Amino acid sequence: MTILRFFAHLHTVNHHRALVCKYCFRLGLYWQGLTHDLSKYSPQEFWIGAKYYRGDRSPNDAERREKGYSSAWIHHKSRNRHHLEYWTDYGQKEDGDFGVVGVEMPVKYVAEMFCDRYAASRIYRGAAFENADPWRFFQHSKSHTILNSKTSDLLETMLTRLKDEGEDAAFAYIRNEVLKK
Repeated sequence: MTILRFFAHLHTVNHHRALVCKYCFRLGLYWQGLTHDLSKYSPQEFWIGAKYYRGDRSPNDAERREKGYSSAWIHHKSRNRHHLEYWTDYGQKEDGDFGVVGVEMPVKYVAEMFCDRYAASRIYRGAAFENADPWRFFQHSKSHTILNSKTSDLLETMLTRLKDEGEDAAFAYIRNEVLKK
């Protein structure tokens, strides 16, 4: 790991957290904004992130390609409730079999997940960012994630509002319709 990767990764983490904090504050989720992704500064996540830093995608992807898994991601998802992977358990699936299922997420964490995806897309896409990018990423990943159907529908509605109506409309919808219920 070079010193440049160290500081580039630190800058990306700081920038991402600042954006998510800003977005969470717009929704009245002050504590979630302040505490978002603090585990990224832990040695288990930070050093791996710096080692695999590329700048255009999550370092966890690079670690996963090399090792077949991401130890940083395993650490991260188990400590951050805005990740859908945190909300899995054993239960009865729609087909009647038992296995790993998605648990319905509390709406405040779905809102934080929206902020997280929006901020990550803005950072990784840079000048090429479009409001549809987080929705496109969600559509691409839907088929291979374990997500409760109600949570999935809510997140998709939020991302669709962003795509079709823009940032202000999406945040107003989340603040006034989703979080006020």
